[in-house]
Amino acid sequence: MPEALLKNVQEMLNEEKWTRATLSNYSTSQFKELDLILKEAREAREDDELKKNCDEHLVHTKNSIIALYLSGMIALSRQIIDDSALVNLVTIFVDNHKWNIVKYLCERVLDYGESKFALRTLVECYKNEHEETAIYGIWERLVKVDYEEADLAKSLAEHYEKLGDVENTVDYYKKALHRSINKRLFTNVREIWEKLLGYCSDDIDFFLHVQKKIAKNISEDKAVLLLQDVYKICVNKNDLGTAIGILKIILQYDEKDGHARKEIIECFRKKYAGHSQLEEYIRVSNLSQSYRNVHEAITDFEKHIAFDKGNFVFHRTWGVGRIAGVQGDEILIDFSRKRGHSMSLKMAVNALQTLSKNHIWVLKATWKKEKLHDKVKEDYVWALQTVIKSFGNSCDIKRIKAELVPSILTIGEWTSWSAKAREILKSDPGFGVNPDNIDLFTVRERPISVEEKLYNEFKAERNFFDRVLTIRNFVGQKDVELDSEYFTEMFSYFSAYLRSRGPATEQVAASYLLVKDLVGRYPHLGTGLSLNFLDIFEGIEDISALFLNLRDNKLREDLLHHIQLFVPQWADVYVSLFPHALSPSIISRLEEAGHGDKLRAMTLACFENFRDYKEAALWLYKNAAAAAWYQDTGISFEKQLITLIHILDLSYREIENHRDTTENRKINKQVYSILFKEGTLLSFIDGADNDTIIRLYTFINDVKDLDPQDKLNLRSRILDKHPGFQFFGDTEKTVITRGLIVTAAMYAEKQKQLAHIMDVEVPANSKEIAFALSLGDLRENAEYKAAKEKQELLNSTVAKLKDEIERAQLFDPASVNTSRVSFGNTVALHNHSSGKKETYTILGPWESDPDNNIISYLSPFGSAILNRGVGEKFDFSINDEKNSYEVEHITAVRL
Repeated sequence: MPEALLKNVQEMLNEEKWTRATLSNYSTSQFKELDLILKEAREAREDDELKKNCDEHLVHTKNSIIALYLSGMIALSRQIIDDSALVNLVTIFVDNHKWNIVKYLCERVLDYGESKFALRTLVECYKNEHEETAIYGIWERLVKVDYEEADLAKSLAEHYEKLGDVENTVDYYKKALHRSINKRLFTNVREIWEKLLGYCSDDIDFFLHVQKKIAKNISEDKAVLLLQDVYKICVNKNDLGTAIGILKIILQYDEKDGHARKEIIECFRKKYAGHSQLEEYIRVSNLSQSYRNVHEAITDFEKHIAFDKGNFVFHRTWGVGRIAGVQGDEILIDFSRKRGHSMSLKMAVNALQTLSKNHIWVLKATWKKEKLHDKVKEDYVWALQTVIKSFGNSCDIKRIKAELVPSILTIGEWTSWSAKAREILKSDPGFGVNPDNIDLFTVRERPISVEEKLYNEFKAERNFFDRVLTIRNFVGQKDVELDSEYFTEMFSYFSAYLRSRGPATEQVAASYLLVKDLVGRYPHLGTGLSLNFLDIFEGIEDISALFLNLRDNKLREDLLHHIQLFVPQWADVYVSLFPHALSPSIISRLEEAGHGDKLRAMTLACFENFRDYKEAALWLYKNAAAAAWYQDTGISFEKQLITLIHILDLSYREIENHRDTTENRKINKQVYSILFKEGTLLSFIDGADNDTIIRLYTFINDVKDLDPQDKLNLRSRILDKHPGFQFFGDTEKTVITRGLIVTAAMYAEKQKQLAHIMDVEVPANSKEIAFALSLGDLRENAEYKAAKEKQELLNSTVAKLKDEIERAQLFDPASVNTSRVSFGNTVALHNHSSGKKETYTILGPWESDPDNNIISYLSPFGSAILNRGVGEKFDFSINDEKNSYEVEHITAVRL
């Protein structure tokens, strides 16, 4: 069947060539017949072969209608960016005015997604057929996919303006405005700007955002010219705050603008008309004097104007106060512990911080604590807005926490409260992020759209891969506008990487994979882009390093997928990549493709070269041991265990030499868990022969930094299972771990002690410090000093407990050894110096109780007894008095 299909198409191509069929012989019905052939080829999975044959035919017969159509449609169905075949085909029929066929071909192209070429050509079809009403619908589609099309956007706006459709009128005028700015067409920009001011003058955020683009793309002078129109509207509406903000922007562009300077003075006069010291503050700030820097003068004025009767201020020692009166150059302030305090205006400006009546510090000082606590807990939005606005409308989570904990919320309350607060900051349109810092949140005077919110986050992100997540989030929003300026700018950020020259970095590779994914879902995005994975791949200098630098799991999976699709020797690339990438997908893809031989060779290489591939050998042991290809490697279980022991030893050495410490600790922990915690080593030894036991024990004994207690446990297990077993060079002593051996009961007690300090004593101390701070001057604050001293003591105790608990190793009573003195033994000694018998129990420093003859193995006397066998004699001196001892017997303690 497939062969017959391909043969039939080849005969059609030859017939077309030999008969030199004219264009007049073609109709839409013939292309419908070709569509049936395409359907049959897809069902038989012969479309790739069919395209290949057509492409070969086009090399010699470039205008073959059949080959152009079949090759072009297969490429389109596969979302291959190269659409040259269909473009050539459509152009042939356009040039011959075969509009009926042109229309059919364009509609077939559009069945697979929007295409600028097809849409523009379709417009020509409708014009020739005088279907004017249909043209507007095509224009709308074209404006959505062609981000540079400004004229059509303006035409659509004018069309809807005539129809009285305000929403669409504004939408298309905004698109036309952005695109005209990008083309630097100021005449169009001004015309559209004036139109929009007539429709949506309240959307100040839009005009302020756009003016930045005008200043950047055209000129600051032109931005000023347009801002003056917005300023006049704000003044007429008596929106003085916005008007002043616009004048500040104008003065940022041109600080010598005398008109703007005069206007801002008049706005200040209107805004602060009831202020008792208005004219005096204008005078002392030199706001009206041209020799004074205008920005400094404005800052000076705004500092002074905040000082008026009834306003709040903050002093670093006396806290929050309220201005009781202003007389000339003197200000009278009531602080909570210093009422009626007088200071000069000049001193006040320098020493005091002015606060709004809704500042969080003012609320703390004027509201009852219970009222503020309940308000914060119940009204998340109000609390967030209050704190953020209190600090220049720019605040991070750390600052919010500092203001609320512990003065308003407890640490426990903050945990649940902050989780909800973070969600609100992320989703509520009343909050945004600082475009220069993703960690800083702002309060919006007007709600922000989800698209703009994500765009601001994108701009604030400094990490490339965080931006990848943001654009994905943007595209994932419901009813997202992909023709918006926000998306266009984000998409352009990544597509720009594809035009870069030089080696393919992780950013270039990631941009290709991201753009390819987006183009796959929205084909019109690929217009004008040249996307060829092999070009990218050949420019990669180190595939392993690049893979690891792709800080995104989806991008990593996409890279593997593209390597498999487009790189002929993909399996070899996978094998070389795996020891570094440790990706399960590499294993599963090789398995599915039947490359068991390559997997076996790779596994053997990882175990043979375990020094270079520690993580790979460990990964394979943990995750692939049950696979048939793994078992077929012929690596004995003993050799696998010996390799793990070597890896354990290597990781200890790397940690000691401070090389890749974090990664080696992770490896060390995993291997240790396999060998000892999971009991793999002990289980294997139970059924092993003497030679195998000797080999394994020798390797374990050679691991210098392994806890000696583990070596002792292994030795005891061997003796239990193989009584009378002889260890070569058996001069071994019972040794004690370098950690801190503890009993289970004392370990639980120490954890309980730490929990009490953290959950009870530390919070109580925090309250003491907060109360002491509220008392004012720290230099003579005994309560504060006492609380801080207690804090230092608690911190020291906590640090010591945490260190000891971290070092602690629980003693296993089942592992007790009575052949030599060790932890968990009771030892009977004969003191030859006094002639008396003495009995001691050897435990740890936590359990030590000398009055009851329980001594620590770390104490001087405990260390002297340690490792002694029955009948062994030794001397020990106390206060220069020498005593001679002999070990009589050793028993295990019941714990």
